[in-house]
Amino acid sequence: MTKIIAMAGKGGTGKTTTSALLTRYLLKKRQTPFLLVDADANANLNELLGLDVNITLGQIRKELKGELPPNVTRDQFMEMKIHQALIEETGYDLLVMGQPDGPGCYCAANQYLAMTMDKLAENYKYIIVDNEAGMEHLSRMNMRTIDYLLVTSDPSARGILTAKRISDITEPLGLEIKNQFLLVNRAPHPVPPALQSKIDEAVADSGMQLGGIIPSSESLINQELSGESYLNLDDNDDIVVTVNEMFDKIFS
Repeated sequence: MTKIIAMAGKGGTGKTTTSALLTRYLLKKRQTPFLLVDADANANLNELLGLDVNITLGQIRKELKGELPPNVTRDQFMEMKIHQALIEETGYDLLVMGQPDGPGCYCAANQYLAMTMDKLAENYKYIIVDNEAGMEHLSRMNMRTIDYLLVTSDPSARGILTAKRISDITEPLGLEIKNQFLLVNRAPHPVPPALQSKIDEAVADSGMQLGGIIPSSESLINQELSGESYLNLDDNDDIVVTVNEMFDKIFS
């Protein structure tokens, strides 16, 4: 059975960084093949993995407005183009949604992806969705059951509160979440008591477990500034060791 891992959290809390580090982890653990779906309008997961994107779902939608090849239905054309949009790498594939249909709307792109998601899922052990700030994408993509929801936060009271609110809205959206984890990124070390108190409170008042408190890392900053793939991080780097232990706990 394919397992769904979804990232959630307000902008700038490290969802994409977490997705890239999770990609590295699953490859090292040989939990392959898996599919990455970059569902953020500001798509940049490919950059952290050192990949170029040639076509997105948003661009495919524009093509659908034109004339289709003869004897090809819209559904057949869309399925063909989605497979063309897959960036195929050793052990995993990447699909980028790109720009939405209008301000804040992914309706058509999500609809087309949902049409082929079941067929795509048959080929993968995991589907990892790097989501934008809200949770609506997941319901629109027909992902009603999520095995692991990783809610990211920055080390602030507002960030922790937002993470809790995101966790709270999963039920009204009709999403079945089997496991929810709070990840606090770029935290100071040691963690200030006031921040720890906010974390403990959010965990106690929600369906989330504490997945991990991840310290800030110069290695990640330097890797991004240099344009190097996160997949090339050293196994013994402190941040790699920390997140691998965290993922071991979450996915055990």
